[in-house]
Amino acid sequence: MEFRGKRVVVTAGGGGIGAETTRLFSEAGASVFICDIDEAALNETISKNDNVQGIKVDVSDPEAFRDFFRQADEFLGGLDIMVNNAGTAGPTALIEDISLGEWHNCLNINLTSAFMGTQLAIPRIKESDNLGGSIINLSSAAGKFGFPLRGPYSAAKWAIVGFTRTTALEVGQYRIRCNCIQPGPVEGDRIDRVIQAKAEAEGVSENQTRDEMMSGTTLNTFIPKNHISSMILYLCSEAGSTITGQAISVDGGLESVP
Repeated sequence: MEFRGKRVVVTAGGGGIGAETTRLFSEAGASVFICDIDEAALNETISKNDNVQGIKVDVSDPEAFRDFFRQADEFLGGLDIMVNNAGTAGPTALIEDISLGEWHNCLNINLTSAFMGTQLAIPRIKESDNLGGSIINLSSAAGKFGFPLRGPYSAAKWAIVGFTRTTALEVGQYRIRCNCIQPGPVEGDRIDRVIQAKAEAEGVSENQTRDEMMSGTTLNTFIPKNHISSMILYLCSEAGSTITGQAISVDGGLESVP
């Protein structure tokens, strides 16, 4: 997959799936501008990759997000690919115990940031000299199933699917594609924190919670970060140039969310 000359924006590009996606695009020849709320992780990812720059941004702050794109314009000189990767686990609690502030914060980071990223990206991709372009949103397996104790997160990830399909319908005439990825439990610090919170909420051990999550997959495994990032690159590549409006699962054959 060749991305030489392509210009890419990745939100939450400092760690996890975002950092791996940034690395793969960089190795494939693209220039990448990233943001992250974690400045140390952001700087580490920038230092490890060629043709990568970025700034610290809270994607729930609309003006900071707009400034991020203005600085991306200066570094990239245009845009071909947008990866809306920013997300948060949100509260782990019964719906009746979740505050309105927790609800809004979870949706702002998981859903509204994808709306803003897409809204800001579309006119820039339209102006690109390269034919067409691609927008990738991160949904989740929680966007396919009900997810007890994770109501705001599940709501946001279901909404991403509808938003993705609607975006694809609106921008297809410009040869812009829009797809979303629905990862299962991905290896790393984030799933460890989710497991810890879920185990505490249910009064069981972390090992039991981890085993329950893995047993829900056909392959009985968590998903390596690079499997998600590789799918992102495929969808943005020439090989994926006729795929749009899709919610694609990379989840080890997940049949339910425990």
